[in-house]
Amino acid sequence: MANISAAMVKELRERTGLGMMECKKALVESEGDIEKAIDDLRKSSGMKAAKKAGRTAADGVVALRVADDNSYAVLLEVNSETDFVARDDNFLGFVNKVLDKAFADKQTDVVALMAGELETAREALVQKIGENITVRRVFLVEGAMVDGYVHSTNRLAAVVALSGASADVARDVAMHVTAVNPRVAKPDDMPQEELTREKEIIMAQPDMEGKPQEIKEKMAMGRIKKFLAENSLVEQAFVKNPEQTVGQLVKAAGAEVVSFVRVAVGEGIDLGEKKSFADEVAEQLKG
Repeated sequence: MANISAAMVKELRERTGLGMMECKKALVESEGDIEKAIDDLRKSSGMKAAKKAGRTAADGVVALRVADDNSYAVLLEVNSETDFVARDDNFLGFVNKVLDKAFADKQTDVVALMAGELETAREALVQKIGENITVRRVFLVEGAMVDGYVHSTNRLAAVVALSGASADVARDVAMHVTAVNPRVAKPDDMPQEELTREKEIIMAQPDMEGKPQEIKEKMAMGRIKKFLAENSLVEQAFVKNPEQTVGQLVKAAGAEVVSFVRVAVGEGIDLGEKKSFADEVAEQLKG
C-alpha cells in the first residue's frame, strides 16, 4: 500500500476543497496518485475541475523582452533556490545577460545558449552566492503582432501573438493569460485525450445514473462545450471587461489570436519532501 503523507492530503484538500477523510480515502484508493484521486473524486461527487497545484517547488524569476517592431519576443525562466537570491542584483544582472543573448540569437536551446561565456558566468555566480542557479527554459514567440506582460512579482509572465491589431491589445491579452491561465488558445486546440478524459468523468457523475444513453450523450456534449469555453482563451470573458470575450476583443481590433505562452516560476518542478532552505539553516544553527 502506498505511503500517504500529510502533505499529499493537504495538497488534495487545497485543490478540491473536500474534507480530509474523503481526500485521504481517495489517495489510498489511487495508491498515492493525486491526479487519479482527483479524477475519481470528480466522478463520484460531480465536483468541477480541481485547481492546479498552487505550490511552486523552486524560486527564481521570469524575464521578457519584446522586439521594437513587435515581430517577436523572448521569455525565459531562471531558477534559484531561494526568494532572497531571486531579488539579488548579481542574480538579476546574470538573468539580463542570458536574456540579451537569447534575444539577439533567437535561441531557445538552453544548452546551446549557455555554452561558453554564460556557463562560466553562471558557475562564478554559484560560487559567489552559494546557491545553485539554473537557466531552465526559453521561449521564442513570433508573429505579426507580439507583446507580453510580466506580473509585478517577476514570477509570472505571458506572451501573445496576434495576426494584427496593436501592441496594447496584445499586451492586454497577455495580462489576461497570466491572470486566468487558459489551457489552449481556441477550442479546436484542445487535445483529443483531454476531451476523452473529460467525457469519461462527466459520464460517470452521479446525475447521469439511470438516464438513457442519448440523454447522457446530449448532457455530456453540453458540459464539454462549457469545459471548452472555460479553458479556451478566445472564449473566456476578458478580465478587464467581462461583458466581452477575449476573441471578441481581438476581432474588434481587426485580428485573431494565433498563439500564447505562459510561464510561472517553478511550475512542474517536483522537489518531493525536501526540507526548505530555512529549515536546513535552523537545523544547522541547532547543531
